[in-house]
Amino acid sequence: MTRQTKPRQIRLGAFLPGGGQHVAAWRHPEARADGATSLKYHIELAKAAERGLFDAYFFADVLATTGGGREGGSAKIAGFEPLTLVAALATQTTHLGFIATNTTTYDEPFNVARRFASLDLISGGRTGWNVVTTATEAAAQNFNLDRQIPHADRYDRAREHVEVVKKLWDSFEDDAFLRDKESGAFYDPGRLHDTNHVGKHFRVKGPLGVPRSAQGHPVVVQAGQSEAGRDLAAETAEVIFTAHQNIATAQEFYRDIKARAAGRGRNPDHVLIMPGVAPFVGRTAEDAREKYQRLSDLIVEADGLALLAGLAGGTLDLAGVDLDGPLPPAPETEGGKSRQALIRQIADENGFTIRQLYQWIATARGHLTLVGTPTEIADTLQEWFENEAADGFNIMPPWLPGGLDDFVNLVTPELQRRGLFRTAYEGRTLRENLGLPYPVNRYTAARAAAQAAE
Repeated sequence: MTRQTKPRQIRLGAFLPGGGQHVAAWRHPEARADGATSLKYHIELAKAAERGLFDAYFFADVLATTGGGREGGSAKIAGFEPLTLVAALATQTTHLGFIATNTTTYDEPFNVARRFASLDLISGGRTGWNVVTTATEAAAQNFNLDRQIPHADRYDRAREHVEVVKKLWDSFEDDAFLRDKESGAFYDPGRLHDTNHVGKHFRVKGPLGVPRSAQGHPVVVQAGQSEAGRDLAAETAEVIFTAHQNIATAQEFYRDIKARAAGRGRNPDHVLIMPGVAPFVGRTAEDAREKYQRLSDLIVEADGLALLAGLAGGTLDLAGVDLDGPLPPAPETEGGKSRQALIRQIADENGFTIRQLYQWIATARGHLTLVGTPTEIADTLQEWFENEAADGFNIMPPWLPGGLDDFVNLVTPELQRRGLFRTAYEGRTLRENLGLPYPVNRYTAARAAAQAAE
C-alpha cells in the first residue's frame, strides 16, 4: 500500500499596516486615514485575513520616529507596538496566526522569550517572532548610543540572542505540570531546567516562568538577505520573508537558503521562503493599471524622495538633482545592505529615472509589485511556487481595505480553483497551518536519547 501525501500548497502571510503599504495609501478615498492607530480597524483587517484563510498577519516595527518626507506627510509617523496589538487581536480570531517583529539589537533575550511565550499561550499557539537586527542611527540614539552597531556585530549578537531565547522557551518540559490537587504537587521539579547560558553577548541563568504552548513555541521568522542574514536564517528561521523583483534572483535565494539549511543538518522543507508581493488586482488589465496610477498620482514628491533616500541607506543626496534623470551613486552604510543593493538593482534593470523609481518602490519598498487580473496574478504566484522560487508569499495590499478585499475575493478563488491554496484551515496552531513540525523540547529529547542508549 502506497502512502498518500498531501499536495504542496501555497502559504500566505498578510502584511497589513493600518495606514496601508503604499506611501500615499492613507490618502486613498476608501482608506481609513486613522487606520494605523485604530484597534477596531485592525480587528476588521484581522477578520478579513482570516476569512481569506491567510496563515498569518504580519507586523513590522520601527524603533525611531523620523517624520518621513514633508512635514506631516507620512501615515507611518505613529502606530501600535506590535506585541501589544497582537495580544488584542488574538482574542478576536480563532485560526489566523500573528507574526510580530522584535529586535535582537536593543532588547534582551529574557524579555523577548517571556513576551512571545505569553502571546503564544494567549493565542493558543498562533504566534511567530520576526527576528530583526535594527538598523539606522535614529534607532540607536533611542537606546543610549550615538551611532548604530556595525552590521556584522548586529548579526553576531542576533545569532546568540535567538539561541538564548530558544533555550528559555524549553525551560519547562511539556509534561512538567502535574496540577495534582490531592497530592499538592503542582509541577515536577525534574521537568524545569535552568538555562545557564554564558556567551559573548549574554549571561542568562533562567529558567523562564512561562510554559510551552499548544505549538511548542512560537515560529521563528527572519527577513535578512545579506550574507550574514542568509546564514542567520539558514541556522535559525522557520519562515523567511524576502524581497525579489524577478524569478531568477528569487530562485538563487531559495536554493541557497535550502542548501545552507541542509548543510546545518536541518530539513530544508521546514524552512519556508515567502517573498513579498504587492498586488494591484483588477477585473481587467486596464482596471488594475488604473488602481496603480490612482495611488501613484497621490504621492507627494517630498514623501517619495524621503522614502527613496531612506531605503538607499540614508546617504543618498538628492538635493538639486534632476528627478527625471538617473539615480546617483550613494556610499555604502551600516544600515540595511541588502535593501540598498535591491533599490539600485531596480533602478538599473528598469532604466528608471529618480521619479519613476520612487513611484515604483512607493508601494512595496523593493518587494515585487504586480499589476494585473486575478488570472495574471495567480499565474505569477504559481510560476514562482512551482519553480523553486517560493513556498508562499507575504501579500502586501497597496491600500486598505480595498487591496486586501481584492486579493481575497478575486485571487484566492483562482488559487483554490487550481488546487494551490487551502479551502479550510488545517489546524488551530500556526505551525499546523504552515505545515511545520512540533519542536521537541531539548531536555525531553536528551532524556529519550539517553534512555535509548541504555
